[in-house]
Amino acid sequence: MTATAAAADSANGHITGYGTKAYRSYVLVALTLIYTLNFIDRTVITVVAQPIINTFNLSDGQWGLLTGPPFALFYALMGIPIAMWADRGNRVMIISLCVIIWSLMTLFCGLAASFVWLLLFRVGVAIGEAGCTPPANSIITDYYPPKSRANAIGIYSMGVTLGGVLAQLFGGQLASLKGETFGGWMNAIGLGGLMSGINWSEVEGWRLVFVIVGAPGLIVALVLWLTAREPPRGFSDPKSANPEKAGFFEAFKEFGAKPTFWTLSLGAAFVAFVGYGLISFQAPFLQRVHGVNVRDAAMLYGAPLAAVAAFGTFAGGFLSERLAPRFPSVAAWLPGVGLLIAVPAYVFAFLAPTLPMAFGLWIVAAIAHYAYLGAQYTVSTSIVSPRSRATTVSVMLLIISLIGNGVGPLFTGMMSSAFMAGMVKKAGLEDAFATFNPGLCAANVEELGVNGPALCSAYAEGLRQSMVATVLFFVIAATFYFLAARTYQKDRWTPAT
Repeated sequence: MTATAAAADSANGHITGYGTKAYRSYVLVALTLIYTLNFIDRTVITVVAQPIINTFNLSDGQWGLLTGPPFALFYALMGIPIAMWADRGNRVMIISLCVIIWSLMTLFCGLAASFVWLLLFRVGVAIGEAGCTPPANSIITDYYPPKSRANAIGIYSMGVTLGGVLAQLFGGQLASLKGETFGGWMNAIGLGGLMSGINWSEVEGWRLVFVIVGAPGLIVALVLWLTAREPPRGFSDPKSANPEKAGFFEAFKEFGAKPTFWTLSLGAAFVAFVGYGLISFQAPFLQRVHGVNVRDAAMLYGAPLAAVAAFGTFAGGFLSERLAPRFPSVAAWLPGVGLLIAVPAYVFAFLAPTLPMAFGLWIVAAIAHYAYLGAQYTVSTSIVSPRSRATTVSVMLLIISLIGNGVGPLFTGMMSSAFMAGMVKKAGLEDAFATFNPGLCAANVEELGVNGPALCSAYAEGLRQSMVATVLFFVIAATFYFLAARTYQKDRWTPAT
């Protein structure tokens, strides 16, 4: 490209975006694929929740701890320094490195010999995944002009729900895989000698899930590094924008003065509080309440629910872009409307007496629930200058992670244990509960003795009541989104004239 052509391209960047349309689409698809892998590796643990609970004999409170605070804390702690690095360094390289880290840690989860080791490897996953979203959103805003960003970020945000679909499909299918079968396949392709010391008959299916879903990320990271170009900062914004890099305190000063940032972040945090709480116990709920096995819970129910959630994410971004000319603040208030629709749909789904009825209501709830996802990035990146976007997103994700992922699963798990304990006490079965083995509820309830049915019922109903209590926090989230809509237009960033 000649100097004259490059100058012209740069001058028109805020209209056309960076690179050709085909190349922009490729990079967007690549980043969406990485975000999808991010959520496969993050959420596949929930697909095989009950087998892990049975292997390590965990309570619901312990399971909530495993899927909640440690992951959230390290995700939050690492998010800001990595985002500051992304606001100053090569974002493509940062994302590639982080993909390698979380992929390896996911693979190691399958090797965990105890609850503590599994917890430590999950922390490793969190550290790697902290470097995905902030630099990716920053790159997208430099590749796409303002008029196209809501849809582009909406497509990228589909990685959350697409990852959920694939986690359910792969996790559910692989969970039923026997160790002997996998060992035979390794021998068939000539790799059995590398693992000759393994007794495959003792390898549980959930362990194979982590190993198999973690490996592809290593290849994808290399492809991204070799094929994606780092765009100039602020390339797709009007050229009066300042493309220089902002330090953390300068960026904090910029977004910290915007009320929209705080109300949006709290709204998204309470959505995540509910979302992570529900997804952490979705598979156990289906297995305990409706008697569905691990594979069917994932393949027949988890995957379709994740697919319709992906549709809800896309629909939210699509509607926001189409309605924006008439309703400029729609990106901020549309999620609130969706959440108020989701509340009764979820509640009746959890209380429904039959699985078909529950599933139908759950579909409606998931579509309305996930319409929020693109908005949190569209709004947060539009209220600050290009030089502060990655840091802004990282601080928002810190708030979301601490409240949502950090507290949501733990709350749902502890409430489940509390409701279950109350039912057991009311029935006078405290002594029987002390030796209760929940793994026998689905496998062989007769071994639990005469009190087995009552104990298994409390095990299921405690979780049902906890799921209902958790979803009510959507009302708080919706309120924050409506507050964000009131200040959104005033807080939107515009280049200096």
